[in-house]
Amino acid sequence: MKKILMGLSVLLLSATAMAQYAGHGVDSVSEATLKKYTPPALDPIMANKLKKMFDVGSPGMGILSPDKKTLYFTWRITGITQVWKIDGPKSFPIQLTSGNDAVTIRAVAPNGKYLIISKDLNGQENPGLFRLDIKTGQIDELFRKEKVQAHFAFVTDDSAYMYYIANDRTPDSYSTYKMKLSDKSVETIYEGQGAWYLADQRRNGERLLFVKYNGARQNEYYDYNPKTKEMTPVVGQGEQEEYDVSYAAKENQYLVLSNKSTDFKRLYLMDEKKQMKPLTKEMNAEIEGFSIDQKYTRIIYGISREGYSEIGALDAKTFKPIAIPKLPIKDAKVDHIFNGTTTRDGRVTIFGVITSKAPRLAYSYDWGTKKVTQWLLPSAPEVDLSKFVAAELMSYDSRDGVKIPMFVRFPEKCRLDNKNRENCPVVVHFHGGPEGQSQPGFSTFAQSFVDEGFIFVEPNVRGSDGYGKKWISMDDGPKREDVIGDIEDAALWIKSNWKHNSGVAPKVGVMGWSYGGYSTLMAMTKFAGSYEAGVALVGMSNLVSFLNNTAPYRRILRISEYGDPVKDKESLMRLSPVTYVDRVKSPLMVIQGANDPRVPVGEALQIHETLLKRKIPSELIIFADEGHGSAKKDNQVLEIGHTIEFLKKHLK
Repeated sequence: MKKILMGLSVLLLSATAMAQYAGHGVDSVSEATLKKYTPPALDPIMANKLKKMFDVGSPGMGILSPDKKTLYFTWRITGITQVWKIDGPKSFPIQLTSGNDAVTIRAVAPNGKYLIISKDLNGQENPGLFRLDIKTGQIDELFRKEKVQAHFAFVTDDSAYMYYIANDRTPDSYSTYKMKLSDKSVETIYEGQGAWYLADQRRNGERLLFVKYNGARQNEYYDYNPKTKEMTPVVGQGEQEEYDVSYAAKENQYLVLSNKSTDFKRLYLMDEKKQMKPLTKEMNAEIEGFSIDQKYTRIIYGISREGYSEIGALDAKTFKPIAIPKLPIKDAKVDHIFNGTTTRDGRVTIFGVITSKAPRLAYSYDWGTKKVTQWLLPSAPEVDLSKFVAAELMSYDSRDGVKIPMFVRFPEKCRLDNKNRENCPVVVHFHGGPEGQSQPGFSTFAQSFVDEGFIFVEPNVRGSDGYGKKWISMDDGPKREDVIGDIEDAALWIKSNWKHNSGVAPKVGVMGWSYGGYSTLMAMTKFAGSYEAGVALVGMSNLVSFLNNTAPYRRILRISEYGDPVKDKESLMRLSPVTYVDRVKSPLMVIQGANDPRVPVGEALQIHETLLKRKIPSELIIFADEGHGSAKKDNQVLEIGHTIEFLKKHLK
């Protein structure tokens, strides 16, 4: 009888919570509410410190012009991402775009006369596509519709046509289009029903490789002939597996990244008979992605090994290993090395390097001459990079004996091996995703907490990416109930194992964005008392209302991860923070963007209002001009500043 009553109360709470809001975006919340929860001013000293910290950074890695004399790249130095160029290595940067919209460069035309760029408004995630004339600097709108996503695919070799996809027919389906750039006339190439994306192409669209997503990590690939309209299955049909596929150098062959028969992803060659030949060796590390240049010269792949990044390369025709260039890195400890774009002729590739002591450095590498060139210079005005703390790979024990990896940054006065160490508070930051991954490397965000005297911890709980198929699948659907305790165990282990010399356990706070925000809400509700304070940013408070109100294009992807809001409603409510609000013991702050299409603003409002009704301390901040996290630098200062101040108030 007790279980029945508990179930009824859970469902009743669910119905009440869901009735409080519908839809997503700024239109789903009133002006009065936005005004009520607008971000308050930040203490000027804290604001100044964070402004300096977030001014540290490096421009985007960029795309070279066809003649390789100019690099086009994005840079956020003005406070929001814009497009820039430099006409030669380390030359003076010239800004090409401006305004309040975040701008991303998608392609440089093969003839070198224009760029394809996308612009998004206030984090709505409905970017339009534009053409920037390099000679005149003028921007021409190619495609932009309200509440419609447009994704660039490619430009043909003659620079005359652009392929793109958009969900302009129905919000949950994407179609593929071909635009003649001279007059903007549009031809429908394929009218998709569902989450269809263009993955690759041969010979200017003579053949197209499509991917259809049936879930977050479930997809199918098809080879499409636009002339005959023939759609040929390639891989994934009738399965529930994750693949990453592109055309190989030889006709009717494909490069396939898969973990179908192994725990960690490997790269394979699929032949005409659909037989898989492994191209990379089996190793205790994940191949996280690969690329092949348009001339089918070489394959470059990235490796994730316990959170650190490496790269490898193969000849695209013989599949023999190719030596990776030696880059002039002063710091011997490289946390990440990865590749960016390769020129259309396959000759030059951009590489990026990250250490713990400096912003990302990017170099171009000419495979023919073996010449390495640094084009862009990072900047760190008024910030001493030598004081940045490197992340240490550690682990904590879960309740069922599984070791959970975590990266930890210790202020010097807080180090465990310091005999005179202080009893410093700890902030546990859970990553988003949930298929995300916490990684080491350079982080002004993490260092901001270290500078305030916090030990900063970033776990990779079960369900995180980079640790194999078994690990990432441990939290799928109802299975999440079996591993959700990883959230509480982090705090319990830290308090038990990091006690001060006096025997006093440290105070522990929790925070995170998106799924990390959800983890924070679970930490403060279901696992109330394990953390002394929490800040949840753009997190889900009710998995049922979240799935019912998130953007249609995301719903199918999230259902495969969390469960169906109808079939799995009972389990979803057991996994929802709103179910446990009566347990809350410690202060909680909730931060949200009103324009968020992923996690609706209603998720923040309903948990906050539920807490207030129960007279439980709760603070709420809503950014009217942001979406799923803050993109504008000034808003990021407010977001992180209020997070730090809140945690300082309750943990120190």
